[in-house]
Amino acid sequence: MSEYHAPLRDMQFVLNELGHLDQVGALPGCEEMAPELVEAILGEAGKFASGVLSPLNIAGDRQGARWEDSQVFTTEGWRKAYAQFVEGGWNALSCEPEFGGQGLPRLVSALVEEMWNGANVSFGLCPMLTRGAIEAIELRGSEHLKDTYLPKMVSGEWTGTMNLTEPQAGSDLAAVRSRAEPQGDGTYKVFGQKIFITYGEHDLTDNIVHLVLARVPGAPEGVKGISLFVVPKFLVNADGSLGARNDVRCVSIEHKLGIHGSPTAVLAFGDQGGATGWLVGEENRGLEYMFIMMNAARFSVGIEGIGLGERAYQRAVAYARDRVQGSEAGAKSRDKVAIIRHPDVRRMLLSMKSRTEAMRALACEVAAAMDVAQRHDDAAQRQQAQAFVDLMIPVIKGCSTENAIDIASLGVQVHGGMGFIEETGAAQHLRDARITSIYEGTTGIQAADLIGRKIARDQGQAIGLVIERMRAVEAQLAATDHASLGRIGAALGQGIGALQQAVQFIVAEFDGAVAKVSVGSVPFLELFGIVAGGWQLARSALVAELRLREGSGDSAFYQAKLHTVQFYADHQLARASGLAATVLHGGDAALAMDDAQF
Repeated sequence: MSEYHAPLRDMQFVLNELGHLDQVGALPGCEEMAPELVEAILGEAGKFASGVLSPLNIAGDRQGARWEDSQVFTTEGWRKAYAQFVEGGWNALSCEPEFGGQGLPRLVSALVEEMWNGANVSFGLCPMLTRGAIEAIELRGSEHLKDTYLPKMVSGEWTGTMNLTEPQAGSDLAAVRSRAEPQGDGTYKVFGQKIFITYGEHDLTDNIVHLVLARVPGAPEGVKGISLFVVPKFLVNADGSLGARNDVRCVSIEHKLGIHGSPTAVLAFGDQGGATGWLVGEENRGLEYMFIMMNAARFSVGIEGIGLGERAYQRAVAYARDRVQGSEAGAKSRDKVAIIRHPDVRRMLLSMKSRTEAMRALACEVAAAMDVAQRHDDAAQRQQAQAFVDLMIPVIKGCSTENAIDIASLGVQVHGGMGFIEETGAAQHLRDARITSIYEGTTGIQAADLIGRKIARDQGQAIGLVIERMRAVEAQLAATDHASLGRIGAALGQGIGALQQAVQFIVAEFDGAVAKVSVGSVPFLELFGIVAGGWQLARSALVAELRLREGSGDSAFYQAKLHTVQFYADHQLARASGLAATVLHGGDAALAMDDAQF
């Protein structure tokens, strides 16, 4: 079986030749982000991903995490790998220097995250959740909470979790019943049960810092009455040492379709008199604070999808090169050939490759905007960048994960019958990818957020600005005399037109026919993702064609990039008009159907 190898050449292309690193390197605090330094960081991350994390991936799937008497034991080799991860400073990569972080821009850390997820998504989930918890405490925690928890969470010595879901409260957080009773000394006693808690219990670190949603006495009903609390597994003494075990126990871990190496815990708080917790920020504003973590996690789950898509593609293309079967279509010779020569296998491989590269480029565009929104010295620039980020997070999360599932499924198909056999490893990628479109908000939730909060609420202004940027790239393509670029530009233009038509429909109809518009919300999300990915790949094609005219020594890479973009235009952008028609006309039949007729 092949191991994961970081796609460093394409990552460097996106960073350097699409201009993202230049943009971020000009921001305050990022002046040292020279291409040579970033290349070294990515290179070392790639070595860790392929040399340490990837060899553990299959063991994590087959052995998984094990629960025994409230304790969870991770897969053999996990603890050593995590210790190496912490020692290498990887957990602190994008954290604030004030608490021991390295302060790298999100643009760089996003690509490093992709490597962790491509190599071993079950392992990558642990630092991902810790990073979200760190961000929530950084932005809303008291000085006491920051000083007590952040240094060791930033270093990775302690990990963090998000505790939202309860047996009766899944996506509907208004139904949260966990309660927190004030003790009069600044602490609370927390009671309740939480489910689906990623790395809620494990043996990688001495302490786990749980961020828990609960209600205080007299809180308003619904989401307006939820507060957020820090509830550590072990209490922390004044000198920073660990004290008594807190009243939180792991009741069980889930048996899942995939990500077996990642323990998904059921946690009970307060069975022995109440778990001690500390309020984050103000009472009854917990959901607002938790969304800090959720937005960070949603972007990171999109990165998971890109990593999984890359890994599934790598395994499929390696198999296609080695598997000899059948003769080549149209060839005079009847000799057997590797299946990579078969037209339909080439179609599947290019579908996998082009969509992965499109989503990587788009994710980097969004990550760079995150850095601008955080660091730019001009308030108007920060605001504009944040509006773009807010608009695009549902697209990154929803489209990258849905693509990952389909790409991993194509990977199984490329393997043929062998793909259905676990020993090849192709099936694991499909099983692992399947959860990504569900947790941290299903694709339907992402799509509802996109059409409601991000498009209808502002009357399409934010997406209108993105469409203007897309049109500018279309114009650049049209201005060339290169036939392939002209075809790509025409396909992009048709895709933008379909997107505009769908946006106009949503803005016009949402308030009066929200159910009808909502039937098309996921098709619209897919439409937007396809066109946005095409926008970024079209930019890539312009660069590639320029490099080829300049006589670049890396002509094979740039020629492959042009072919990949052309394929995406012909096979993905061509779908835009059909998706737009679904958005416009697909609601009536779904709503007309009587419940009993299903």
